[in-house]
Amino acid sequence: MKKLYSILCVLLLSLTLFGCQKEKPKEEIYLVFTSDVHCGLEDNFTMASVKAYVDDLKAEHNNVLLLDTGDYIQGGTSGSLSKGSYIIDVMNEVGYDYVTIGNHEFDYGMDVLSDRISEMKFQPIVSNVIYSGNKTNVFENMPEYQIIDFNGTKLGLLGILTPESLTTSTPSNFMEDGKIVYNFYSGENGNVFYNHIQTLVDQMRSEGVDYVVVMGHLGSVAENRPYDSISLIENTTGIDAVMDGHSHSLITEEVHQNKNGEDVLLSSVGTKLEEVGTLIIDAEGNMQFIHMVEYDRQDEAVLNKIAEINTKLDSILSEEISYVDFELSIYDDVGVRIVRTRETGIGDMVSDAFRLYEDADIAIVNGGGIRVTIPAGTIYYNTLLSVMPFQNSYSVIKATGQQLLDAMEYAFRDIQDIYKDADGKPVGETGSFFCLSGMKITIDTSVETPVVQNDDAFFDHFEGDQRRIKDVYVLEDGEYVPIDLDKEYTVAGINYVLLENGDGNTLFDECEVVTAAGATDVEVLRSFVEKYGIDEKYQEPEGRIIIK
Repeated sequence: MKKLYSILCVLLLSLTLFGCQKEKPKEEIYLVFTSDVHCGLEDNFTMASVKAYVDDLKAEHNNVLLLDTGDYIQGGTSGSLSKGSYIIDVMNEVGYDYVTIGNHEFDYGMDVLSDRISEMKFQPIVSNVIYSGNKTNVFENMPEYQIIDFNGTKLGLLGILTPESLTTSTPSNFMEDGKIVYNFYSGENGNVFYNHIQTLVDQMRSEGVDYVVVMGHLGSVAENRPYDSISLIENTTGIDAVMDGHSHSLITEEVHQNKNGEDVLLSSVGTKLEEVGTLIIDAEGNMQFIHMVEYDRQDEAVLNKIAEINTKLDSILSEEISYVDFELSIYDDVGVRIVRTRETGIGDMVSDAFRLYEDADIAIVNGGGIRVTIPAGTIYYNTLLSVMPFQNSYSVIKATGQQLLDAMEYAFRDIQDIYKDADGKPVGETGSFFCLSGMKITIDTSVETPVVQNDDAFFDHFEGDQRRIKDVYVLEDGEYVPIDLDKEYTVAGINYVLLENGDGNTLFDECEVVTAAGATDVEVLRSFVEKYGIDEKYQEPEGRIIIK
């Protein structure tokens, strides 16, 4: 306890004066936050250490809250097999106070999300939902913001969900009778979003709030614009600090200027408990973020809860499926998720699994749906479920050669001739990147993408007559032959991509559906590995996607 107190005292003494002076808190305020945990209960910092850290803070200070900025119930086997209920059980045990909703909270469907919300012993907050349906609005009773009075000092928490959710989760989850009924204030290049948030911030200030802190699931990289946290800061006033998620960025603390040129703090803690952040508001009203990467104590009750869950899962997850003596990685040698920007051996293998499952002509698997590396060694059910944790359904459609080319234009719209910059940061990374089986294509990055999206980030139309996708071949009788634009091909994949406009791709909408909801994605992969094993050819990409 003394060690923790000493560390925090040193940090507080080192705080620099930040921004204009607010109403001074009578005591320090500590806002501990996690983000993008993605079922990583025992990873890195660990949930048991989060509980211990927060409890130790509470033993020394009166004003302590534990927050999360979204994407907690999906991303691992404990989430997939329980549809997130095991994760909520642990978060209840840890003692979260407030959370916002991330785009992947929708992955099991609205009914499941409603069930998970009902199980929460903490308060979810989402400020930017428009519902136009006539059934049940999952967010109907959810507050847009929360005001906490710390002995006369008012803190306002504003939860914000990325408008990208319409395309980065399963679009059909937001529909009723085939029509989208949920919207998150998208449109006008972000201005609808900024204006709505500004209205809420002004409202909070009118209610006497001294500090406005955003719990954002927005992201802070170029791919998230115009709905990213930095653009939000630059186009609003009255926000003091942003705790961000979604892009898995590691930002201890950055300062960005708002619309009036005033400083706003930004912080992000990565994914799977890589780091745990704390926003400290000291007794003088100064603010600073700190991050911790480990803690030397774990809470026994949380450890017991996780052990109880693991016991339930072990009998299923420990089943041996196969063996491989080499690694199939989704990353390059510096940690860029190359499966979202380039052909990979693992992408080839997974797409082959889908093509061969029912002998389709072609298979398409989105790179964003292949989540982890397969390490060398024994392959367990848990290994495969970690690779494909979403529990999407196997689907088959009939698409003409022209429809396939159009869909490729959309899927590869962000691809560039490089996939990382000089600092090793990803360039053009997108979950909609197609891993292909039964096809070979060339992407000409010297041609600007003809794709135009609408305000909700769905495909709208093609502009101009230039195309990036060239030299397209289809595998027939063991040989690659030029694609026939008028011919219908059977195309296998997951419902998210082929039937549900995943990532905003609507170009398969007119296709005939052959299989709407077959086996789950992990069962397709399991069937392939059991039948064929993993061939050495998957150590390197075959050359199905050429980028020039």
